[in-house]
Amino acid sequence: MGKERNIRWGILSTAKIGVEKVIPAMQQADNCEIVAISSRSVKRAKEAADKLGIGQAVGSYEELLDLPDIDAVYNPLPNHLHVPWSIKALRAGKHVLCEKPIGLSYKEAETLLAEAERHQELKIMEAFMYRHHPRWIKVKELIQKEAIGKLQTVQSFFSYYNVDPENIRNISDIGGGSLMDIGCYCISVPRFLFDEEPKSVIGSLEEDPNLNIDRLSSGILNFPSGSATFTSGTQLAPHQKVKIFGSKGMIELSMPFNAPTDEPTYIHIQIEGKDHTTEIAPCNQFTAQGERFSQAIIEDRPVPTPFEDALKNMQVIDAIIESSISNAKITMTNL
Repeated sequence: MGKERNIRWGILSTAKIGVEKVIPAMQQADNCEIVAISSRSVKRAKEAADKLGIGQAVGSYEELLDLPDIDAVYNPLPNHLHVPWSIKALRAGKHVLCEKPIGLSYKEAETLLAEAERHQELKIMEAFMYRHHPRWIKVKELIQKEAIGKLQTVQSFFSYYNVDPENIRNISDIGGGSLMDIGCYCISVPRFLFDEEPKSVIGSLEEDPNLNIDRLSSGILNFPSGSATFTSGTQLAPHQKVKIFGSKGMIELSMPFNAPTDEPTYIHIQIEGKDHTTEIAPCNQFTAQGERFSQAIIEDRPVPTPFEDALKNMQVIDAIIESSISNAKITMTNL
């Protein structure tokens, strides 16, 4: 293991989200040291390492996992490689922070759970970075204190425009599509806020006839304590918003998932007709995520978001797909 308050990280691939967002953010964390990056091309790995000031660059994922001076790996590979390479990382004795969604299906994710249970000395967590932003932590606190009364319903919207057939988000057999890429956030949010699992779901997916991926996804989630609705789309004007309604008021969040890092964010609250705004200081949620996961390793305590949460989110994703195919409400019997 690394020095106290210093977890040594290796990065699986030169994926854009890692190179542009996650790695620079984690390099700002007090307890993270990025020591190596890998790619299937050593040239690409070296280019990324030089750009980011990373000491080691290797030309295969296997070689990275064999490095003895790596405590943990970040896995931002395409969705179909999340489970197999996270399993390989665990078998190599590395802690794992894996991008969302955790896998292509609940059944596949269960194989990762089985491996994690064989390596209980290692930590594994799905990288839903929004949950580590202090704005969301504050919102969860407001909900728990019933600042807007009893939570009733949550509305989420997340969209962008991308029709590039070469983009991994538009390749169906590697887990592309709206639901897997951004709809998963809209499922995670109400589960996080209600702190319970849906009893049933209804889903509707519109497929792009050429790309064969869902370009527009909508769903209704029925919880024991309320409901949630969402829409996500990959061929829409870019937009993000979450609205949270209680019995006495509502909370509205702009840019809830890709919060700016260099300016304050805001929680807009309306209670009994009166508007209030809470300002949250600038924060990089990727830095916070890396710090919190690394600290869990250092202190050998549970990670901020347990792996079971990733499994349950995946189960809801599966149900949304099943509902769209069968044109029927799906009862969540196993949650």
